[in-house]
Amino acid sequence: MAKNSPPVVLTIAGSDNSCGAGAQADLKAITALGCYAQTAITCVVAEVPGRVSAIQPVKPELVAEQIRMCFEAFPIAAVKTGMLFSTPIIEAVAELLFKKRKKIPLIVDPVMVASSGDPLLKPSALRAYRDLLFPLATLVTPNLDELRILSGAVCRTPEEMAEAGRKLVRKHRCAFLLKGGHLKSREAIDILVTPKGTETFTAPFRRNIDAHGTGCTFSAAIAACLAKGYPLPQAVSRAKAYITRAIHEALRWKKTTALHLNP
Repeated sequence: MAKNSPPVVLTIAGSDNSCGAGAQADLKAITALGCYAQTAITCVVAEVPGRVSAIQPVKPELVAEQIRMCFEAFPIAAVKTGMLFSTPIIEAVAELLFKKRKKIPLIVDPVMVASSGDPLLKPSALRAYRDLLFPLATLVTPNLDELRILSGAVCRTPEEMAEAGRKLVRKHRCAFLLKGGHLKSREAIDILVTPKGTETFTAPFRRNIDAHGTGCTFSAAIAACLAKGYPLPQAVSRAKAYITRAIHEALRWKKTTALHLNP
């Protein structure tokens, strides 16, 4: 690739036919932030904001081959994982990424439940996340529900979130960004916890906004900023500004309840 080519970011995620979440949302965010997006599709999901009707996982061997070919042909500068769905897919992804550990940033968005409440991860796959992917991660980005599952804590306040995050950082030895949008306070509070301490990022909380795709977009934006060379706190800050603007400018259609973030 030419010297002036943009940094390449690989997203390993599910396909959302409504293009508001998943790999499609990642593509938009990564491109809007000046990087070149690659995809490895893990699942084909039939969904619209508020409802998931079907999930068809891709064979783990094909997921692995997509990743392998991306690394073979492009200078990947950062990787983001989204919906991985099952233990065999997580195992296939982790095996390939293990070879790249410590060389490039890895953002793990532990997608477990859709904003509609529909499950997006088999219960048996949670251990695979903890054992195989978290040890490779630069940053894990759970939302409030995922944080409660991972930590076993109730996490009703920012203080409880931060304490749960500190325990996870000590256990898994990687940074955690705790997304507090589901607290539904006056501010959308996200807490970055690293071995060095905590940092809080806030923005006005927008009510009556469907959260479909916000987590995917946020983590993809962080990956893009890391690929461009920003340190982790600055990457989170820039990504926070991006997702805040995208929510503020979200697209709506009168015919449906669908909402899409505007990159």
